[in-house]
Amino acid sequence: MKTTFDKATRNELIKRIKAVNENSKAQWGKMNVFEMLKHCTMWEEWIADKKVNKQPFIGRLFGKMALKSVLKDESPLRKNTPTLPSLKIKGTGDVEAEKKKWIKLLEAHAHFSNPGFVHSFFGKMTEEQIGGMAYKHADHHLRQFNC
Repeated sequence: MKTTFDKATRNELIKRIKAVNENSKAQWGKMNVFEMLKHCTMWEEWIADKKVNKQPFIGRLFGKMALKSVLKDESPLRKNTPTLPSLKIKGTGDVEAEKKKWIKLLEAHAHFSNPGFVHSFFGKMTEEQIGGMAYKHADHHLRQFNC
């Protein structure tokens, strides 16, 4: 399983992020390129934050099973996978600045430590699960913009 805790994998993602530009068009979904980049930086900040997230009842029922299904193999996340409401963004902004911010956040995975992270749907995640999910999330959105 690819993980953002692997330097070669991070470098591959960074190369793909650098290929994103103002003219990149979504292959699916409703996000424009800035919204995707901002969403991804917000997601990276969220998983690094030591704040405890509440898991709703539906997540407590199905979260672990869903996480296991998502991380069972190398297959990419499905198109149009739902976005957590707190990570939805609307608008436009500086694409280059957001790319640099995302790259810096990915580079920080070399020293990542948030053993108490609780995903809002999946629940408490191990570092291995976080690294795999971080890769799949980044890959999903880079594929979305054909990068």
